[in-house]
Amino acid sequence: MEQLIEEFTSQISEALEIGKKASFSETNKAFKNIVICGLGGSGIGGSLVQNLLSDKVSIPIIVSKTYTVPAFVNKDSLVIISSYSGNTEETLTCLKIVNQLECKVVCVTSGGAIKEIAQKDGLDLIEIPGGMPPRACLAYSSVQLFYVLNAFGIIDNTFEKELSQTISNLDNNKAAIKTEAKELAKNLIGKTPIIYSADNFEAVAIRFRQQINENSKMLAWHHALPEMNHNELVGWRIKDNNQAVVYLRNETDLARIQTRMELNKKIISEYTPNIYEIWSKGSSSLERAFYTINLSDWVSLYLSNLRGVDTTEVNVIDFLKGELAKENNV
Repeated sequence: MEQLIEEFTSQISEALEIGKKASFSETNKAFKNIVICGLGGSGIGGSLVQNLLSDKVSIPIIVSKTYTVPAFVNKDSLVIISSYSGNTEETLTCLKIVNQLECKVVCVTSGGAIKEIAQKDGLDLIEIPGGMPPRACLAYSSVQLFYVLNAFGIIDNTFEKELSQTISNLDNNKAAIKTEAKELAKNLIGKTPIIYSADNFEAVAIRFRQQINENSKMLAWHHALPEMNHNELVGWRIKDNNQAVVYLRNETDLARIQTRMELNKKIISEYTPNIYEIWSKGSSSLERAFYTINLSDWVSLYLSNLRGVDTTEVNVIDFLKGELAKENNV
């Protein structure tokens, strides 16, 4: 896992090359909505793209992280099936559903049943390198989503320049990122991390939580502002030094969000002294998101080292999938 996090920028570079070589059919069709189907390490790419493009794309982007797709999916829909392994049960079920509809379907996968179906039925397919934990291949899967949307005229190719700048940003700040991540991990060890972000940065907060769950083998939770000010903030009533809050910050966050975060810190500091911040770096939303993702990935790795756990082990998920497979065979 350490090597995979270390190679994050190399993965972005390779993902760019894969995307540039991808070919698509019917690229002149206009769509009225976009649905991205995926879960876990594949699904977070959809959430990230949805967040980053919410103020740039004039049609809705929906992320389905279950066995079904919205009822509105029809001939005017673009459906992207994203499954790193190609065998994700829920995403495979979605593919079988949309394959019976008249919508446009594009598959992003490293292989498995989804690749087989795409090739058999003549669906557009982008194949990415396999054999790694899906959560460690976020760049491979998420970058391809931008290329799909670009191919169909939904976004321009600005993302390519932003990704190139992201590579430079991360490489130039690598030492500082690791130092900050290591220090934060020391502060989070033995505590329950609580991650807060602006609403348009929530996918990054979700990714951080997921990495703490899978890599560090710890429970954590997240929420977004301003929504949490209307509910969760009231839940802060008991002093607990075993809770640690991490705010994901951007200099570009709305002024009112910034004000709310400062007020939140003041209120929450009455109940825990463990309040930390991660400030992003970058000239675009995409750069800032990938910067924070890379830093928080390092945090999850250093936490796993401090806890003495194996970052790649996901035995409980393997057990669950095995039991579900038995049920399907009954």
